Amino acid sequence: MGLFSRRDKTPKAAADDQPVLSSSQSKTSLTSASSSIVTPINTSSRIINRTSAGTTSTTGPGTPLTPFSPTGMNSTLPKVDMPRPPDPQLDPAGYLRSLGAVRERCQIVSSKALKNDLRHFDVDMRKFPDVVSFVANIIKRDYDAPFTSIPAHGRYQHFGVGGRDRIAHLLATWPEDMVDNTEKCKRMIDLFLVSVLLDAGAGTKWSYKSVENGRVYRRSEGIAVATLDMFKTGLFSGNPANKYQVDKEGLRQLTVEKLAQGLQSKPGNEMAGLEGRAQLLIRLSEALGNKEYFGEDGRPGNMLGHILSHPSTQASSVIIVPLPVLWNVLMDGLAPIWPPSRTAINGVSLGDAWPCSSMPQPAQSPTSPTFSPFPNTTGQSNGIAPWESILPFHKLTQWLTYSLMQPMQSIMKIQFAGQELLTGLPEYRNGGLFIDMGVLTLKPEDQERGLQHYAKYCQRTGIKAVEVAPMFEPSDDVIVEWRGVTVGFLDMLAMEVNRALKAELAGGELSLPQVLEAGSWKGGREIAEVSRPNTKEPPILIDSDGTVF
Repeated sequence: MGLFSRRDKTPKAAADDQPVLSSSQSKTSLTSASSSIVTPINTSSRIINRTSAGTTSTTGPGTPLTPFSPTGMNSTLPKVDMPRPPDPQLDPAGYLRSLGAVRERCQIVSSKALKNDLRHFDVDMRKFPDVVSFVANIIKRDYDAPFTSIPAHGRYQHFGVGGRDRIAHLLATWPEDMVDNTEKCKRMIDLFLVSVLLDAGAGTKWSYKSVENGRVYRRSEGIAVATLDMFKTGLFSGNPANKYQVDKEGLRQLTVEKLAQGLQSKPGNEMAGLEGRAQLLIRLSEALGNKEYFGEDGRPGNMLGHILSHPSTQASSVIIVPLPVLWNVLMDGLAPIWPPSRTAINGVSLGDAWPCSSMPQPAQSPTSPTFSPFPNTTGQSNGIAPWESILPFHKLTQWLTYSLMQPMQSIMKIQFAGQELLTGLPEYRNGGLFIDMGVLTLKPEDQERGLQHYAKYCQRTGIKAVEVAPMFEPSDDVIVEWRGVTVGFLDMLAMEVNRALKAELAGGELSLPQVLEAGSWKGGREIAEVSRPNTKEPPILIDSDGTVF
C-alpha cells in the first residue's frame, strides 16, 4: 500500500461492539500568513504494506473502527466568559501553570523560528508547505470529505487499535440497571487518567501481547491495551466490591514489580522508564487524598462531582463547563505527582515548564545547556523577571484534558466551553514531523552533542545502536526550544491544512484537535517509519524518566 493509497474510510464495527459514543469539537483561533501548497515529498514508493508502528497486526487501521464521533463545534454553545489567567507580575507561578500561558509564551519561540533566529535549529519555512500537503493527503486518505467523522485527539482512540472498540465493549458489559451513567463515566475517567499517565515513550524494545486476542501491540496503543487489561483485573483498585476503579488505596499497593508484570516488562522486553512510571502512579495515590476533588475514597472519577457542582458550571438544557474548571482540577489536584526536580518558583512546582534560552533572559541567567530550577525569587534583573525565561507546556495535563473530556462529553453529555485554549501537544511525533520534513534542522554542534549523549546511553544501557540519532534529556535546552516551536507550528499547520482542504470541507473547518488526531501525530509517526524503518523512532531521542512524553 502506498503512503497515500485509499483505505476503507468507514469500516463497520465488530458485531459485539455497542453504538459509538459522541464527543464535541472546538474551533481554533489561529493566525498565520498564507502559503502556497506544493506536492509533498515523494515517499509513497518507499512504503509497502505499511502498518502502524503501534501494532504488528496487518489488519485494520490503527485507530478504532467506531471512535467517539464529533457532534459539532463549540460555536453552538452560548458565550461563556473565561476567567483570565493570573497576573504574572503578581503571581508568576499561577500564570505559568495556567493553560493560557502555554500558547502565549510559545509564540515567542515560534516568532523567532519564523525569522530563523533559534538557538539550536536552522529553520527553512520553504519546506512548511510540504508538511501541509503531507498532512492534508493523510487526512484525505483516511477520511471521507467533509471530514466530520474525525474525532478529537484523545486517549480513547488508542484503545481501539486493530479495529476493535474495546471501550464500547467494556461499557456494554456493565448492565444499565446496576451501573448508571455517572458510575460508567467515573470508571472511564479512572481508566483514562491512569492510561494517560503511563503514556510516555515505551522505547524500541517493548511490546505487549494482548490477553484478549494474543496480538502484539507497541508504543502508545500497546500501553493503552495493557492499561485496560490491568484495569479489568483490578490492579489499581483497593475496593473489593468494585475492581473496575482506580483509587488511592489500590495505587498505594502498587510496586515496580507489579507494574512490570502488568506491562509484561522483562529482560529482552524492557519498557523504558518503568520505575519512573511506577513512582508516578504511587505519587498519584498521595494526590488522590485531596477530598475536595477526589472524594473520600480517592478516585479520579470523583472529579466529576466537583465539576458538576462547581459554581461556574451552567446546567440548563445542556451542561456547560468552562474548561478552566477541569484544568484547575488536573493542575492543582495532580500537583503532587510531579517529581520534586521540576522547575519551581517560590516553592511552587510548575510541572511541565522549563527554562529556555530562547525566551527573554534576566541579566544573570544559567549558561549550562541543562538548567536547574530557578531559586525562590521573583526579583527583576535588567527589567526582565526570572519567570519570563520559563517556557510552559503542560503536555501531560493537556493530554489528560483532551482525553478526559471524551467520556464526560459522550456519557454525561457535558459540553466544555473554551476548548480553543488547548494547544497542540509538544511531543516527539508532532515535533518530529517538522524535523523529518526539513522545516527544522538541528545545528551541527548540538547534533554532535546529542550523538555523544546517545553513545553514552547505549554504553550505559547495553542497547545496540541500530539507527543512530541525537539524544537529550527532557530538560535540555534543545528539547525545550523544539517543543516551544512545535506548539506554534501546530497552530500554523491547522490553519494551512484548512486552507488546503477548503474545497473538501465545503464551508466547514477542522479544529486543531482534529488536525492533531487525523494528521500531525499520525503524520509524525508515519514519516518516522519511512526515515528510520528499523526503529521507527523520532529524529531526536529523549532520555526520558517516563513522566514527560
